[in-house]
Amino acid sequence: MAGSDVVEGTPNRVEPRASGSATLAPARRPRDPVTAAVRAGVAEDTAFGSVMPPLYLSSNYEFQALGVPPVYDYARSGNPTRATLEGALAELEGGQSAVATASGMAAVLVALHLCRPGSVVLAPKDCYGGTYRLLQALAGRGQFSVRFVDFLEPADVAEAFTPDVGMVWIETPSNPLLRIYPIHDLCQRAAAVGAVSVVDNTFLSPALQRPIELGADLVVHSTTKFINGHSDVVGGAVVAADAEAGAEASWWGNCLGVTQSPFDCYQTLRGLRTLHARVEAHARNTAAVVDALCKHEAVRVVHYPGLESHGGFALAAEQQSGAGSIVSFELRGGLAATRRFFDGLGSFSLAESLGGVESLACHPWSMTHASMPEHARTEAGIRDDLVRLSVGIESPDALAGDVNRALDATVLNRTAGQAIPFA
Repeated sequence: MAGSDVVEGTPNRVEPRASGSATLAPARRPRDPVTAAVRAGVAEDTAFGSVMPPLYLSSNYEFQALGVPPVYDYARSGNPTRATLEGALAELEGGQSAVATASGMAAVLVALHLCRPGSVVLAPKDCYGGTYRLLQALAGRGQFSVRFVDFLEPADVAEAFTPDVGMVWIETPSNPLLRIYPIHDLCQRAAAVGAVSVVDNTFLSPALQRPIELGADLVVHSTTKFINGHSDVVGGAVVAADAEAGAEASWWGNCLGVTQSPFDCYQTLRGLRTLHARVEAHARNTAAVVDALCKHEAVRVVHYPGLESHGGFALAAEQQSGAGSIVSFELRGGLAATRRFFDGLGSFSLAESLGGVESLACHPWSMTHASMPEHARTEAGIRDDLVRLSVGIESPDALAGDVNRALDATVLNRTAGQAIPFA
């Protein structure tokens, strides 16, 4: 295991060599988010004047002399390509700094290390299955205690925020039921008891929601999803609202060895440039798919915060700038009908993950939330007839037509009381 302890997880800000190594990006005036995403690192190479930032694959960097470290010394601690991505994410989220991690779960792990040992982590009952599993595992090892709370029940919330709470984990919209939780209120409550507030912003990205502006201390992403947007890179990020928390997150990323590789950062940065254009296309297509779902007799209920019938519609309109492109729904006919729906799809791939250019269909009960005990899934409201769609950027007519055909199949072939289990 190499790497200088001097770095402490952040690059040492010293002058680069006069021989032409890259300099730090100059200070800029605030940019609009679309421009910030597209122009991240553009035309900043002082060595050769490349328009697009170069990819630095080197695992180590030469010291100028003994005791005189370079800007970066070892790639786990810091890397120019990673720094460009981290700077872009911090700018888009309105944070002071960011650390790019090897996966979304690595980002969750780093964020959880900012919770004081022995305290309590509050988390929603219907959080992502991987987050639930990690919280339970770390609690089982005595790192902290965890309480799963219904953040939409005022009595539960009032009772949950006790002085021993060290972190409040907020996932909104929630996965997979698209519940909307009040970021500003929960962050205020966290601050009142001295707790760190963390918002998982994976489902919306900074294109549609900026939790730091609503009071969050940390924002977590699986950059695998919308930020990269092409389902070809696994990654994560932790964005900090203030410099102290950012330095601590960066230190833990380096200490745990979970920072993202230069090549993956380069790919993620390339995906980030089209984030806002993709989000607009996702939104157009989602409107067509949601309309088809709402009109079909096979659908029992649609969970989508862009619908006025959704319990979080008004709150979503306040704290989001769009409803997003993840939609879930429950089918009539139970698990048998659910399987026929998946079998009838053509333009949606049955796969985990979300937020890519391609449309995906997922069965949370047996896929993304299978790591949760059955009683926990049931208590969270996750049923075995629940379907989650990630609407891509294909033709809206093709996607809506595909959903309609798959729904028709569940009606035409329904057999009352029949249950066909997943293989």
